[in-house]
Amino acid sequence: MPLYMANIGEEYLVKKIGGLDETRHHLKNLGFVPGTEVSVISIICGNIIVQVKDARIAISKELAGKIFI
Repeated sequence: MPLYMANIGEEYLVKKIGGLDETRHHLKNLGFVPGTEVSVISIICGNIIVQVKDARIAISKELAGKIFI
C-alpha cells in the first residue's frame, strides 16, 4: 500500500519506490530505500511528516503515493 495510507505512529518497511527515475532518485536521497523503516508522525494540510532513519521529513501526498510499504 502507498505510504499515505499508513496509520500514524506505526512502523513500516519500505518495499518499493515507484515513479520516474528522477523521482526515485530524489526519494532515495531523502532516505527512502527498500528495507528502511518509516513511520508517519502526522498529516498537516495534505503534507505527511515521516520519520525515516534519524530524520523527520515532510513530503506531499503525491510523493508519498510513490513509496510503497
